[in-house]
Amino acid sequence: MSTIRSIASLAAVAFSVSVVACKKSETPATDTTGTAAAPATPMADTAKPAAATTPAINDAQIAHIVVTANSIDSAAGALAKSKGTSKSVKDFAQTMITDHGGVNKQAVALATKLNVTPEDNDTSKQLKAGADANITKLNGLSGAAFDKAYIDNEVGYHQAVLDALDKTLIPNAQNADLKALLVKVRPAFVAHLDRAKGIQSSLASK
Repeated sequence: MSTIRSIASLAAVAFSVSVVACKKSETPATDTTGTAAAPATPMADTAKPAAATTPAINDAQIAHIVVTANSIDSAAGALAKSKGTSKSVKDFAQTMITDHGGVNKQAVALATKLNVTPEDNDTSKQLKAGADANITKLNGLSGAAFDKAYIDNEVGYHQAVLDALDKTLIPNAQNADLKALLVKVRPAFVAHLDRAKGIQSSLASK
């Protein structure tokens, strides 16, 4: 579940706003004409733009996050298709390979059309590191234990990606076509999450 925690925390990091602290300068005691209060207004005004213009995640970075997130789930799906034992798990894994591979093709095609090179960033790097840890864990499991671990991760992963879409990726996307793609693929993540939860419940009842 380290992958899940890292994604959730990344959404918060992407939206963090730096606070600019203004140190008040002392005013001579003899200045009681009200001029001492005057600097407070400009200082407050200058602080507002500073917070508003805090660098946010850009389109090139969003594109890389989308490609990374989909590649991660495609890779996990490929592993589950070969190692999974439950038919529902293997069928779900195939859906992940097909659907997430399809989203990646759309993302790469759009990036090419817009002449945008997906830019590696802290978020995509942490996603990749978390995914590597998850694959290592899954490789050490088999049978019912593998099925459960894979589906548990898929439930958490899809929920975290949905949170990132809603709180970070869609709001920060500047290009209209990129934003439209993110909005378009969102229902698929919802469907994947619902299906994964259903499989999770069925495995728990066995």
